[in-house]
Amino acid sequence: MRGTDSRGTSSMRGNEGKQDLLAIDDVADELPELIDWAIRIKHDDEAVYDFKPLEGLAIGSIYEKPSTRTRVSFEVGVTRLGGQALTLLSGDIQLGKSESIADTASVLSRYLDCITYRCFGHADVEELAKHATVPVINALSDLNHPCQAAADLMTIVEHAERVNGHIAWVGDGNNVLHDLVIGAVAMGHDIKYATPSGFEPDERIISRARSIAERTGATIAGTNDPGEAVSGAGVIYTDVFVSMGEEHMGGKLGAFEGFQVNESLVANADPDYLFMHCLPAHRGEEVTDAVIDSPNSVVFDQAENRMWAQMSILTYLCNEAAWHTYRELR
Repeated sequence: MRGTDSRGTSSMRGNEGKQDLLAIDDVADELPELIDWAIRIKHDDEAVYDFKPLEGLAIGSIYEKPSTRTRVSFEVGVTRLGGQALTLLSGDIQLGKSESIADTASVLSRYLDCITYRCFGHADVEELAKHATVPVINALSDLNHPCQAAADLMTIVEHAERVNGHIAWVGDGNNVLHDLVIGAVAMGHDIKYATPSGFEPDERIISRARSIAERTGATIAGTNDPGEAVSGAGVIYTDVFVSMGEEHMGGKLGAFEGFQVNESLVANADPDYLFMHCLPAHRGEEVTDAVIDSPNSVVFDQAENRMWAQMSILTYLCNEAAWHTYRELR
């Protein structure tokens, strides 16, 4: 799903003294350490039960869209870190209805210590972050999905011994791809994406990614040929062709003929490639059962890692001192 960024640039800090995560390049420099932290705590049974850096903190999550992985992973992650998770559905609050986003941000900042926001328009999460005095995390907008990218890259790091080749994306140039490209090059991974003509990623996002790639030495390439993108790939990633909120675009699906990730396509990749999908999957459309259920698939590792990656992000944004203490001691 594509959207517009009113500034065309990443917005890391809304108000002085707090840090937001609206796109993955807001933490590009810290990303390797954030992922390492997440992997450590995932395998640290003692810390999972005893380390409570969010104790006494309330984390509110606003949802304009239905959610399975995002809602459960945030609620469980906050609870494991000792915080109080508060879920606010769009029908529960006055956000954007009888109360402006700016006023809602100011009010919630008086109650909460962090706000996560799963919304339709990226401009809305920007507006919330601008007026909130507590950290704001973009839990998905039409332009970016930074928490998904953090989980994806964590999964790739965990399976690094199997990854022999670049990351290949096949499908729509959507919000998931946007943060994947930025995050991948920040971690030093080469990436090639294949999209149908007219469904390429936002060029402003790619420009930001290229600036990071110049520093890390990673490469970015785009094509309209799925076979070219996956040739020799160590990772193959796809997403639904028609995103939530695009159901009215009846003709869109036809543009993706030939972009299904199936056994014929993956035969061009490294034999030990990882198959990735952010879920939910539309089986039989963007991917076949044979691929998503194969031994190469790590889609449920990705889903689990949403929680661990977000736990690292939450601790870093809400209690940076505790984040550093755990990193140094472990």
